[in-house]
Amino acid sequence: MVYSGERLNGSQEKEWWVQQWLDLLQKYRFKKRLERGRNYARQGNVLTIDFQDKKVLATVQGSEDKPYELSIWLDAFSDEDWQYIVDTLSEQALHSAKLLAGEMPTNIEDVFAANGLRLFPFSLQEVRSRCSCPDKANPCKHIIAVYHLLGDRFGEDPFLLFQLRGRSKEDIIAALRERRADLAGDLPPDSPETASAATTTADLGQGSSLRVEDFWTYDDPLDPSLVVITPPPTQETVLDVLGPIPLLSQTGNSSLAQTAALEQVRAYFQEVYQKVSQEAIAQAMATPETD
Repeated sequence: MVYSGERLNGSQEKEWWVQQWLDLLQKYRFKKRLERGRNYARQGNVLTIDFQDKKVLATVQGSEDKPYELSIWLDAFSDEDWQYIVDTLSEQALHSAKLLAGEMPTNIEDVFAANGLRLFPFSLQEVRSRCSCPDKANPCKHIIAVYHLLGDRFGEDPFLLFQLRGRSKEDIIAALRERRADLAGDLPPDSPETASAATTTADLGQGSSLRVEDFWTYDDPLDPSLVVITPPPTQETVLDVLGPIPLLSQTGNSSLAQTAALEQVRAYFQEVYQKVSQEAIAQAMATPETD
């Protein structure tokens, strides 16, 4: 298991949550031990890494014939803490969508902070570890090697960070679905949402057909008291969520000219997005006198 050390030189941008994890290690004051551990990761001395329950279990080949066994873990959150976290996540659709897509929302710490918690350790001292090597220092070079490789693993699957805090990906997804179902079940029978759903179900049961042409058509007026225009909670746009435009040459490589062209296309889309957003707000705010 070899650490992708080329990522350290900055030639490839790391995911922000991976960078935050690695930044904790860069604060370690024993730089020589830090470098030895990094070399262990680059040279393939880490033989195995397994996530079991709330711990990371690994084996690292050291100077002895028998590999050293080590474990790394964080303080897990309580069931009550996770209940509050899931409640907060269920109220923010963008967070749920990004997590389900395997991406860490940029302001995910706000969710934990709102409940008096932190997803990421504040310091290296909060990362618990144990190694079977005779070195009394902690973290030793074997732990540091595994620590670097965990950055790569978190980049591939950010849910592993949640697992170290006590909940697996399956647990979180199931809890979010259950919470959304509870929220839907809390609607009173005579609420507009319930009546609308019942009407739609009845119409479909009578064999009515859905027309694509009518998808954006809505003839009933909205109650003005229900229309609230507020700034978005985040500066991210749809273009930011979608990421880079995946347009490459037939060879699969993008030249400098193609990269520049893609940036121009993205800039154009960004300008269109802003103009459409402004026009939408203007129309929403319009009154019969200003139409």
